[in-house]
Amino acid sequence: MGCCTGRCTLIFLCSLQLLAALERQIFDFLGFQWAPILGNFLQIIVVILGLFGTIQFRPRYIVVYTVWTALWVTWNVFIICFYLEVGGLSKETDLMTFNISMHRSWWREHGPGCIRRVVRPSSPGVLEDYSYVSVTGCIIDFQYLEVIHSAIQILLSLIGFVYACYVISIFMEEEDSFDFIGGLDTYSYRQPPQEHVELKPVKPVGRSK
Repeated sequence: MGCCTGRCTLIFLCSLQLLAALERQIFDFLGFQWAPILGNFLQIIVVILGLFGTIQFRPRYIVVYTVWTALWVTWNVFIICFYLEVGGLSKETDLMTFNISMHRSWWREHGPGCIRRVVRPSSPGVLEDYSYVSVTGCIIDFQYLEVIHSAIQILLSLIGFVYACYVISIFMEEEDSFDFIGGLDTYSYRQPPQEHVELKPVKPVGRSK
């Protein structure tokens, strides 16, 4: 019963993580955030692997999911520090795009209540530069939306980590018990009990003339 409950809970958590990662991947693609896109892709692959391992009773796959979950929590903590500008980090840098573009978070211009206006510069220039875009009326600033997304990922990952460790321990206990029973069966099969059979001489029947 405990194994079933733990497995069902872990399957539910993995499903939530998968949906959250897919949702985040879509908006990171819209904002050309290449570093988060790569992280989300790995998260999706490992969560599917953990989901498969939970359903198919493969503890090794769940171990991989557990190790990655710790790394995923660390990455999301870094994202929170990045957008809150903790430790000398700045959200205005191109770190999330690997310094290959000037794109920022999609939520910067498309957050709840945001009104986007393109301001023409006084001199000819590239209008796609964010310096010429005016965004007003946002209910929540984009950095807080990114922080909320990362906080949700951390919460789901921590709960999933706990249940993954629990399911791994249950699976290992069941494997040990199966090996013990199998060992007894093999021993009894290889050394069957010896039965003493009493042999009696049989007189040959002579032919009648």
